[in-house]
Amino acid sequence: MSRDEALVACRDAALTFGRGGQAVVAVHGANLEIGAGDRLAVVGPSGSGKSSLLHLLAGLEQPTSGTVTRASSLGPYDIGLVFQGDSLIPALNVVENTALPLILAGRPEDEARTAALASLTLVDATDLADRLPEEISGGQAQRVAAARVLAQGPRLVLADEPTGRLDHRTGGRVLDALLTVADHAGAALVVTTHDPAVAARLTTRRTMRNGRLLAPEEVS
Repeated sequence: MSRDEALVACRDAALTFGRGGQAVVAVHGANLEIGAGDRLAVVGPSGSGKSSLLHLLAGLEQPTSGTVTRASSLGPYDIGLVFQGDSLIPALNVVENTALPLILAGRPEDEARTAALASLTLVDATDLADRLPEEISGGQAQRVAAARVLAQGPRLVLADEPTGRLDHRTGGRVLDALLTVADHAGAALVVTTHDPAVAARLTTRRTMRNGRLLAPEEVS
């Protein structure tokens, strides 16, 4: 894949927090390309730099050295984020949470609600539409977060340890939802995980250790 074909390309991208003796290097010189339709698992233990790499890909952090380049055609709503922790707004019910990105993008509320309900249907969560976040489980909340991403029609979905706090069965349903989102939207999907079972369901795997994104030949 050439650089021109990549949705996002990292070239020796590094991310350091702090300065001097207090500096912590979260990502060391990562090289990575994400193309349309890719299904990538970034695996490694907690603290290995997976979340920091995802933040670089998303543009939530800027590299302290090297570059992260996004395709010129990739707009702000073309990147969908699914975080590990709670990300739903407590005061809004499930369908309102799902419709929110569309409303913020200027869509009429009735159109946004219709699109939100369609997205909830695809992740088997329409029965949750009128519930508040406090009234649903962690696994259900993650499926709603996936539906919210689907509603915005992304070209790149970035999911940070989306099954990390869930039991195996619930985590499987969340991953089902993410794959459905990516397939339906024709989007690339990048999932960070420490779970080999999750990684096995994606086409490509890259490993992080101590902030380094290893080349395939470096993995033993």
